[in-house]
Amino acid sequence: MLGTHPIDVVLLVKDLEHAREFYGEKLQLAIVDEDDSTISFQTGATRLKASLSTTGTKDSQTQASWRVDDLEAEVAWLQERGIAPEEYDTDEITTVNGIADQGSAWVAWITDPDGNVLGVEQAK
Repeated sequence: MLGTHPIDVVLLVKDLEHAREFYGEKLQLAIVDEDDSTISFQTGATRLKASLSTTGTKDSQTQASWRVDDLEAEVAWLQERGIAPEEYDTDEITTVNGIADQGSAWVAWITDPDGNVLGVEQAK
């Protein structure tokens, strides 16, 4: 039953205004609902909810990921908006110009003001 319904992604943030600036202004996601503790942004058929938290995220792994058709164009668009992709040079992940070859996909990662890691990926 749940497989036929949209799912919302909830990201914990310490500051809703920073979330509004990052997701609403920089990423240009439309605000569809908000109250004193949450701002909901539309992204495709999904909603991304920035939920106020006293601790924010405690995880350094990818919290959400967009599937795109042209990763290089998306990374260039993000850079134009002042959002630099993360650069990695580890045994598991190496990026070149912010993009890693992850086998079945190319992936770039960005981090929001509260430390939520977000992926942008293109299938091969």
